[in-house]
Amino acid sequence: MDNIFIKIQELRKQINHLNYQYYVLDKSEVSDYEFDQLLNELRQLEQAYPELDDPNSPTHRVGGEITKNFSTITHEKRMYSLDNSYSFDDIHDWAERIKKSISDEVEFVCELKYDGLSISILYEQGKFKQAITRGDGFQGDDVSTNVKTIRSVPLELSGDYPERFFIRGEIIMPKKSLEKLNQLRISEGLEPYANPRNTASGSLKLQDSTETAKRGLDCYLYNIISVDDVYATQWESLQYAKNLGFKIGNFAKLCKNLDEVFQFIDYWNTERFNLPFEIDGIVIKVNSLSEQEELGYTSKSPRWAIAYKFKAEKVETKLLSIDYQVGRTGAITPVANLMPVLLAGTVVKRASLHNEDFISKLDLRINDYVFVEKGGEIIPKIVDINYDKREKNTTKIEFIKNCPVCETPLVRKKGEAAHFCPNEDLCPPQVIGRLEHFVSRKAMNIDSVGAETVTLLYKNGLIENISDFYELKKEQLIHLDRMADKSAENIINGIENSKNTPFEKVLYALGIKHIGETIAKKLVKKFKTIENIKNASVEELINTDDIGEKIALSLVEYFSNDVHWRIIEKLKMAGLHFEIEDNNSLISNKLEGKTFLFTGKLTVFTRENAEQMVELNGGKNVSSVSKNLNYLIVGEKAGSKLKKAKELGSVIILDEQEFLNLINKP
Repeated sequence: MDNIFIKIQELRKQINHLNYQYYVLDKSEVSDYEFDQLLNELRQLEQAYPELDDPNSPTHRVGGEITKNFSTITHEKRMYSLDNSYSFDDIHDWAERIKKSISDEVEFVCELKYDGLSISILYEQGKFKQAITRGDGFQGDDVSTNVKTIRSVPLELSGDYPERFFIRGEIIMPKKSLEKLNQLRISEGLEPYANPRNTASGSLKLQDSTETAKRGLDCYLYNIISVDDVYATQWESLQYAKNLGFKIGNFAKLCKNLDEVFQFIDYWNTERFNLPFEIDGIVIKVNSLSEQEELGYTSKSPRWAIAYKFKAEKVETKLLSIDYQVGRTGAITPVANLMPVLLAGTVVKRASLHNEDFISKLDLRINDYVFVEKGGEIIPKIVDINYDKREKNTTKIEFIKNCPVCETPLVRKKGEAAHFCPNEDLCPPQVIGRLEHFVSRKAMNIDSVGAETVTLLYKNGLIENISDFYELKKEQLIHLDRMADKSAENIINGIENSKNTPFEKVLYALGIKHIGETIAKKLVKKFKTIENIKNASVEELINTDDIGEKIALSLVEYFSNDVHWRIIEKLKMAGLHFEIEDNNSLISNKLEGKTFLFTGKLTVFTRENAEQMVELNGGKNVSSVSKNLNYLIVGEKAGSKLKKAKELGSVIILDEQEFLNLINKP
């Protein structure tokens, strides 16, 4: 048996090496026939000795496992999206903002922005463990079985790897793979796929991993997440990842200044068409990891990175008609129905028209020939009209006066561009939109209740407002179309489990106009209970971080509606949280009135934990060095912030242990 085990291990090592040479380095050391012979020999030994099988064996790359439901997994470290830029001026402004925090000369790393699907892969003891899609950044789907079929993703690593780490990157469909797949579909009388990004995404969600294996997907990786950093820069981390066996590519460049960044962008703006895959821009990152940590994040994006998007493709087509959609807040959005046209890899039939002012400014008319592009290459929009082709006797488009669904007269508030339907409690699209928002991932995250289920429940008269979810019974559900006993039970369980959702998410889930996730957190942090928010004056609300008059007035208007408060009372009776939990209350007031800032690489605790300690003891965290800063806590390789604090002379500078002593001081 020992000899068999050694033989199996040798075959796996040899096949993994050949896979790496072929799919990562684009080198072929043996013929396809020789490779297949080695793989067949390994497969026969594993079948003869099933006790020696390994889930990461190269024989499993061909697929074979069936996944009926892709589990939702919470990311240990959030996957942020990048801010987009469309001009060199945008990048210059971004770099200037960085200089205000980092006074030293800043290096940048430029990387290709792959047009694919973001992925986070976990490795433990050098072996592939799990792969999760980006999802909403907080949680994604477990697609491990399908990702294992991608031959450029190593199942076992070589070199000096961390014991446990994540690596993030992009799964793409190469142009040749899409072409091959479409040739097969056409031969079978099927519609060809138009977009490699969407096709890659769909391929990862195929239930049969054997089918995924046939799609010819590829994977480029670019970001290691580990507590055991053995490198100080993004550039060094790329070389480190390459040495571990990951496919990094030879496209990135270390740039000493913005001139080199702009040269890199200019090169790839034309050269991208010669790549074997699609890219839609360039990602620019601050090279130093300690400077990245110092710059931190906004609520949505890292401050140390930005994406430059290549100019969108623009095509001409004909405007056939206009529809009017009603959003969950009652906003009316005009949508153009177009003669179908191919744009940036997809067939476009509809495009946004924004509002009445936009239509009037263009002097848009039915049957006009219009120019359409994708905003950020995602949402199609009309950007201009070919007036030379305008037909005679056309008339100006008159914006509708009544709601297209409930026929209530529309209103347009002073200072706002959009028209609104004021019938918020009875207009079906608004009601359904608020119900869908309530159950969504970022809000109450109710398992097994999506848009389709919400519409089904509403149309059958089982729910009219968000509090009705908590009065549903299994017996009511099992009589609905396509509703099995297990499905009904999952819905009821999902609703029950949602009662554990924290206050800030419940507040966001209410769907109050202008109240997003970040604002909800700040309101909860300051006012503690829903009653305090309801009773706060406009002045008190405006004195909250990031809240202006528009948001304050929206809150006052919402809580002045008795219907809204009755719904909240019913939700409280159902057991939802409308106050901060005790474990989030202050430990002490010893840091009250004091401001803190952390800089450099922290080794005793994480930056997140440190800032939480400040807040739990009554202090306030700030983002920059100024005369209003009381304490600067410095970690390893502290840079410009430390220098500036010393120049001010009024800032107390502590190391990590001194900060802990301050916190623990009686």
